[in-house]
Amino acid sequence: MAVNILDAYVSQEPNPQNILDLFSGEWSSAMLSGSGLTTTPGTANLFDDDRIKWAGQVFGGFKDMRALELGPLEGGHSYMLHNMGAASVLAIEANTRAFLKCLCIKEIFGLDRIHFALGDFIPYLRNADCQYDVVLASGVLYHMQNPMEMLDLIAKVTDRIFIWTHYYDAAVIESRRDLSKKFGRLETAAYQEFQYESIEYRYQDALNWQGFCGGSQPTSRWLSKSSITDYLSVLGFKIHIGFDHPTHPNGPAFAICALRDRDML
Repeated sequence: MAVNILDAYVSQEPNPQNILDLFSGEWSSAMLSGSGLTTTPGTANLFDDDRIKWAGQVFGGFKDMRALELGPLEGGHSYMLHNMGAASVLAIEANTRAFLKCLCIKEIFGLDRIHFALGDFIPYLRNADCQYDVVLASGVLYHMQNPMEMLDLIAKVTDRIFIWTHYYDAAVIESRRDLSKKFGRLETAAYQEFQYESIEYRYQDALNWQGFCGGSQPTSRWLSKSSITDYLSVLGFKIHIGFDHPTHPNGPAFAICALRDRDML
């Protein structure tokens, strides 16, 4: 059936809900309770996320910090950083539809200290010549083709890192057929002489959803938990672990706050 261009017009008076409805059926994030706004399916509480609150406690807050956010998805954590007083946030998103949703959120909530940039953050990090007070990478490490390089690149631009990620735990994943069928074979390799474990993950049917928010390739690589924490320790970071959920429905997951005191190196 041919698309009728007149269907692209909005007949209601201007309001924020009209903006959110541009992506009806594609939202991962729920709107704040009491906001009067709704998203569909919108199940994740990313605009009031306890993981970001915890990171703020570990880092002593985000007030006046210059932050880099990798993979803002739909701007929920960006919104929180803005409201927690960050001086500026550069949020880099490669998924074009997620990027447009971020712009919607910026307009609705007036996030004037957030700059959303469209593109791949890996080449940005490779070429970065500046430092950030904090880097946040929630829900992106396990979508990488080379997650070890990502950890290394982040560590070159900051001494404070927040990560939330899935990780590979053979005992947990092999006990669940719904998960194990998505994985390849666990492999051991070296990154700059550091030995680590990773495994291929296949997105499969998830690629058919318009709201897909994974990596840019049909597969990615998950790291083991110890590969993540041990490598950050090698780079001089003190590790704080929270929200460790081995039975997370989408696979084992945890959060890390990593801090480095260069005077102690």
